Amino acid sequence: MSAINPGVYKAIVRVREARLFDIGCFLMRFLPYMNTIGTVTMLTLSGFSFFVAGLVSSTIALATFIVSPRVSKLIDTYGQSRVVPWAALANLVGLCLMVAVVALEGAVPLLFVAAVLMGCTPNPPALARARWTYLIRSGKLGNAAPVMRTMFSYEGVLDDVGFMFSPSLSVALASAIAPFAGMVFGGAAFALGTVLLLLSRNTEPRPGWSEVVAEGVEEGAEEGVGAARTRKGVDGNPAENPADNSAAGEDFLHRKSVFRTTAVVRVMFFMMLFVGAFYGVFDTATVSFAEEMGDPTFASIVLMASAITSMLMGFVFGMIRLRMPQYRQLVLFAVIIGLAYGTMMFIDSPMMLFVVGTLAGLAYAPFLIVINATCERSVSGDRLTEAITWINAGITCGMAFGPTAGGVIIDTFGAARSFDFGALLALAIPVTALVCFRIIKRNVRNETELSVAYSSKDDAQ
Repeated sequence: MSAINPGVYKAIVRVREARLFDIGCFLMRFLPYMNTIGTVTMLTLSGFSFFVAGLVSSTIALATFIVSPRVSKLIDTYGQSRVVPWAALANLVGLCLMVAVVALEGAVPLLFVAAVLMGCTPNPPALARARWTYLIRSGKLGNAAPVMRTMFSYEGVLDDVGFMFSPSLSVALASAIAPFAGMVFGGAAFALGTVLLLLSRNTEPRPGWSEVVAEGVEEGAEEGVGAARTRKGVDGNPAENPADNSAAGEDFLHRKSVFRTTAVVRVMFFMMLFVGAFYGVFDTATVSFAEEMGDPTFASIVLMASAITSMLMGFVFGMIRLRMPQYRQLVLFAVIIGLAYGTMMFIDSPMMLFVVGTLAGLAYAPFLIVINATCERSVSGDRLTEAITWINAGITCGMAFGPTAGGVIIDTFGAARSFDFGALLALAIPVTALVCFRIIKRNVRNETELSVAYSSKDDAQ
């Protein structure tokens, strides 16, 4: 059962405190989303081989996968204002070094040094979601706080917009102005966004902050406002706060990675790895299939239609209130996205490609929204930046693996067989969710999306 409230986004717009950091994080998204295609375009247009360009791009992805979660762990431990400037500086130094090598025809090994530095980037979607969660769960916004699902849907739409337009923008600028123009634009947007984020100091999550929930509402219910009491962690212990005593502070500063300590984060990481892998295969196979059919431009039409469908569905999904525990939502939408993209195995014509790409896109954004919301329910608020970065790293890892494996299959057997491979990767998502169902149920806070307090707030909106 579910309910729909078209007015839920009004609460997002009314939160003036969030406008500065949300604009900042949106601008910061451009560079990470440009890295893959932007780097390849910049290097190949400058005379470097596709092999070198692909290797440098893969190095950025690998460095991001290894370094970015560690950066987010430091952010959760010491705060965004202390860590983000240094991580952003390392990223921009790497970008400047790469542009200099391209412009001055420098040594190829320097490109890989630059690629490693560019992997030190803070994760903009995680930074934004951590701030929103802090504002909502800590009670700072009081009764004006938007509902969590709406926030995740809103941020998901921003992700889709950035993901859809950034690569094409980087290619257009590189082709029209100079090979490095697209990446320079991304770097400038990233730098400006970082400044705006850091100026919004009053919304920054305090390290070790404690969440609050309304009295009389099921623990972990959607609204964290009203007469407050400290929220307990998933393990039943109070949320960590280094200010409580010196021992607690010491444990807080030396705690292990959330990837090691939280099984459900590992499960979601692998689910997102399969998402990145099948989507990378789908993109690669779509371009190859369109070329085989003699109409390369048809690929861009399919991919654009899929992205727009996903973005619109993500916006609509934010209005829906599912009366279902969060762990069941994750499993349900894992099954839906797996079956939706599992239909890739039936693609045998341009029309079928368009139908599958467009309809399957309806499942993409809801799954990402649900898995991010599940991540928020699986860790304490002061671990959220690292946890979301880990599941995003899963997509990054999958995007590095999927196109490579798909390319080998295309070269050997053709694009149609690559779609079959992508379908198997997609079906691995519900298989993972069902096999790990007990882990998901045990580690995700067992709470309903709709509670008495939640309903009264919706009525007020």
